[in-house]
Amino acid sequence: MSVPSAVVQILQDHTAKQDSLAEDVERVVEVSANGAPKDSRVRAVLLTDDRGRLQVVLPEKAILDLDALNQKLGRKLRALEKAEVDAVKQQAHWQEIPALPELTGFPVVLDQRLKGLEEIFVPSTTSGRYLSMSRRLFEAVMGQTEVLEIGVSLPDLLVNHDNSHHDLDQIHAAIKSFTGLRICQRLEDTLELPPLPETAQRIIKLRVDPNAGISELADIVETDPSLAAQVVSWASSSFYAAPGKVRSVHDAIVRVLGFDLVMNLAMGLALGRTLDVPEESPDGFTPYWEQSVWTATLCGALATAIPKEKRPEFGLAYLTGLLHNFGYLVLAHVFPPHFSLICRYAEVNQHVDVENCEQHLLGVTREQIGSQLMYSWNMPDEVVTGIRFQKNPYYSGENSQYSALLYVTTQLLRSRGIGDGPAQPIPQSAWELLHLSPEGAEEVMQELLGLSEEMKILATSLSQPR
Repeated sequence: MSVPSAVVQILQDHTAKQDSLAEDVERVVEVSANGAPKDSRVRAVLLTDDRGRLQVVLPEKAILDLDALNQKLGRKLRALEKAEVDAVKQQAHWQEIPALPELTGFPVVLDQRLKGLEEIFVPSTTSGRYLSMSRRLFEAVMGQTEVLEIGVSLPDLLVNHDNSHHDLDQIHAAIKSFTGLRICQRLEDTLELPPLPETAQRIIKLRVDPNAGISELADIVETDPSLAAQVVSWASSSFYAAPGKVRSVHDAIVRVLGFDLVMNLAMGLALGRTLDVPEESPDGFTPYWEQSVWTATLCGALATAIPKEKRPEFGLAYLTGLLHNFGYLVLAHVFPPHFSLICRYAEVNQHVDVENCEQHLLGVTREQIGSQLMYSWNMPDEVVTGIRFQKNPYYSGENSQYSALLYVTTQLLRSRGIGDGPAQPIPQSAWELLHLSPEGAEEVMQELLGLSEEMKILATSLSQPR
């Protein structure tokens, strides 16, 4: 593909000013992501505060340390809101913001790590395309810009993806460093969480009772009017296409949802109401309950698509999806000021998973803290494992089907703009572990996309104040 005309004009202007750049300009080509080595790619971030807008250019394999940038500049910069970024793109007819200050018209700050690159691949105006430039041409195009140490290399962050034995130590270290809480024997006491709802406690006991039946489950749910209303509302959704009106929890169990799903749904809803969803969230990310509903539903649907003799338990797959992001609520409850900072860092580092920002700011991730809490509450091992290793597609330990299922679900949703990060590749080993094909999973995803309005209605019913 040819270099965009606006870029050509800028490069020609530089050639006119400096003849020695002519050969460098001649070698500029636009390539696909496959032709741009990851170690040589840069990215642009648009920021703003009451003093105006700013563009930061840094390596793609780094996160922007927003706090360091603000301290060095004496400013209060944060990401330009998504609507404003979209307006910039629309006005210029761009798909992406190019890392070229003469095109955006914004002042630029560079990360000093860029000085080590000989060839630099700059985002073009077309999505997924890069412009290859020599370092000399790149520096000429950037002009007299400020160069600061404002990036943190991704390999230096050391996110703990596979060793859960260190989770509690990391959680305690974060608590000691960033809160005034006292370390107690039980994690929920250390975090000063509200008591586990009685409904959830009773369902946990019911799970291990071999004689438990529909009547016992219905009795537990009906003692919590709000929960009972949510279960009936869920069963009444057009998503399940139940014949006739669903009149009771018993009716929801027998005619529509089944014992297993209602037990796990009630458990997830009861736990989800333990903590409030924070008012603050990263701009442009899917709301908590909407993401939970999508993830639970797709986890369950994909589980059903797996051959019967190989599939994970439907109800546990559903529950794992419903609670997959519970650690997000815990971070907001335990680390309020740092949670706000995590939101700001997520906004300026949307090219990577938010776990990198959490690791940088707290030294622990929501998956670690969420799974440890589930373990402390005696939740099923499948759920604990699924939540803990949901971002490690190569995990192969016990109950790995649940973490692989959650990983695949997350990537399919993110590829449709649902979730809180960029879609990552799904390795062949994950498909093989699940006995699923990409084509089969895509068919399931397409069916669910036709029910987007129903998903939003269900999410709205769950997001009401507890």
